[in-house]
Amino acid sequence: MPDPWKDFMPPENTLFVGRKASFTKKVTEHDITAFSEVSGDSNPLHSDPEYAAKTRFGQRIAHGAFGLGLVSAVLGTKLCPEKTVIYLGQSVRFLRPVYLNDTVTAECEITEVKSDRPIAIVACRCMNQNGEEVLKGEATIMLDPVPFVAPRSGASV
Repeated sequence: MPDPWKDFMPPENTLFVGRKASFTKKVTEHDITAFSEVSGDSNPLHSDPEYAAKTRFGQRIAHGAFGLGLVSAVLGTKLCPEKTVIYLGQSVRFLRPVYLNDTVTAECEITEVKSDRPIAIVACRCMNQNGEEVLKGEATIMLDPVPFVAPRSGASV
């Protein structure tokens, strides 16, 4: 029986334990507002300074899923840019709040590669500008080849 994964298996040098990538972003007012709009999460903890001041955090915080968005950016564009990365799953723990104007770095490292399929397990974490972990988890990704897209007729190459 032919191997259905054969054409999708990445070269040895593409997917290996220890491969790392990161992405850093300062959290802005616009980021929090845009995330609220896109996600539909209008919790006043993220948008209302007076409300947030009365919570355990004492001020507004970014959405927890904002950090996951940074992890997604690393997985989808930085870790294996020569392949199409498909995000299959994620376990995560939110360890500390992310505040407005924090600078967050998402780091991802491949910790396991399946030998029979183009699937990898990736350790993921986000740190603030003080080096404190704000998010920690593990993702499962699958790699596909980057599809060839022919130029449109009349387009210059």
